[in-house]
Amino acid sequence: MSAPSMTLYHNSLSPFVRKVMVLLHETGQQDRVALQDCVLTPVSPDSTLIDDNPLSKIPALHLADGTIIHDSRVILDYLDQQHVGNPLIPREGSARWRRLTLASLADGIMDASVMVRYELVLRAPEKHWDEWLDAQRDKIRRALALLEKDAIAELTSHFDVAAISVACALGYVDLRHPDLQWRDTNPQLAAWYFEVSQRPSMLATMPKV
Repeated sequence: MSAPSMTLYHNSLSPFVRKVMVLLHETGQQDRVALQDCVLTPVSPDSTLIDDNPLSKIPALHLADGTIIHDSRVILDYLDQQHVGNPLIPREGSARWRRLTLASLADGIMDASVMVRYELVLRAPEKHWDEWLDAQRDKIRRALALLEKDAIAELTSHFDVAAISVACALGYVDLRHPDLQWRDTNPQLAAWYFEVSQRPSMLATMPKV
């Protein structure tokens, strides 16, 4: 087995990092990537990461030639073009835009979930902005409702960039915001997630709290 040729700035609790890890497992590339663990918040950046990504955000991927790419969507697109199997991101046409749009919706769920987490954990309770928190939670609920209404058949058809992104978003909501009880209002999405959460790639990338 050859040594890893790439390094991924990694934290198992990040849903954005988990997307990358799931794709690596689904495409058989996990042994090509070494993991550089990072612990960071918006007010406590990682000094090593800053050298490669001045935004101090994960994931970031250090390629063999020294190039750094960051943002999970960019990394997924790059890695999806480095394997010989069927692409997990359609290369062209309406399917590409639809699957990327569903993935973007999942990213929005992650963004809102992470922001709620930061507000609750990093700010003193007396400084919590309740209206803002409610607005973020409403974003999550609306996005899940749209997936329940319009996307179940598509998510079921392929475990690709859209399905990976939605699955990782739901996993993060379960991890950080069980109080949202999203399964009560989205039974089809819940049934789909129950099945895909048992995939080897999802089990291998479960967050380690």
